[in-house]
Amino acid sequence: MQPLIGITTYTERTSFGVWNTDAAVLPKSYVDSVVRSGGVPVLLPPTSSGLSHLIERLDGLILSGGADVVPFRYGQPNHPQTTGTRPDRDSFEFRLARAALAVGLPVLGVCRGMQVLNVLLHGSLIQHLPERVNHEGHRPALGTYGSSEITIHAGSRLAGLLGERASVHCHHHQAIDRLADGLVAVGHAEDGTIEAIEVPGADFVLGVQWHPEESPQDDRLFSALTRAASARQGQAVLAR
Repeated sequence: MQPLIGITTYTERTSFGVWNTDAAVLPKSYVDSVVRSGGVPVLLPPTSSGLSHLIERLDGLILSGGADVVPFRYGQPNHPQTTGTRPDRDSFEFRLARAALAVGLPVLGVCRGMQVLNVLLHGSLIQHLPERVNHEGHRPALGTYGSSEITIHAGSRLAGLLGERASVHCHHHQAIDRLADGLVAVGHAEDGTIEAIEVPGADFVLGVQWHPEESPQDDRLFSALTRAASARQGQAVLAR
C-alpha cells in the first residue's frame, strides 16, 4: 500500500476561475514530487482540531515552505524585513511537528519547514540574512530561485542520499542562527549559512533550507522520505 504523505499548505487569498477567495494552496511541484516518489499526497491546511487523528493516519510529513515564522516564538521582536507572517499556520505546524516527532513519524522540512523544526526545538533564526552574508545565491529577487552550492557533511544521512556536494534552488531571506539542541547541522552554503539539519538517531527527520521540489529531475529526498514512511507503515502492520 502506498504511504500517505501529509504536506502542509498555505492559506492565502487566491484567484482562480471567476473566484477571488481564501483558499488552502500549495505549489503543485510538492504534489508531483511525492507522486513520482511513490507516495500519496495529503494536503494539510491549518486547522485547530483533530490533530491526533491526523497523525495516526499519516505515514510521513512534509513541512513545506512559506512565510516567515513569527519571531515571538524564538524570543525576538519583529525585524522590519520580517513581514507577511501567518500566526495561524505557525500554531498548526508547530503542534503538528511536535506530534510527529513524538511518535517517530518521518519528517522532511523544506525551507520554512526546516526553520519550524529549529524553532520548535528552541533554536532561533536570523531574521534578515543580507545583513550577515552576501545574499545573492539565497534569494536573488522576489519570485525567483537562486542557485547555491552546498557542502554536506560526510557520514550524514543527507550525504548518503546526495553525496558531499549539491547544487540547489534557494529562495529565503532568513536562516538558522542558534541551532537547537538535538539537531545537527549537516549542510552549509559557501558563506557558512546552515542549509541542512538532521536529528541524530531518528529514523528520518531531515530539514533543508532549499527547495528540492523545484528539481523535478532529482527526487532523492522525497524518495527517501517515502521509503522511510513505507517502512514505518510495514512496522505498523506487523504490530497489529
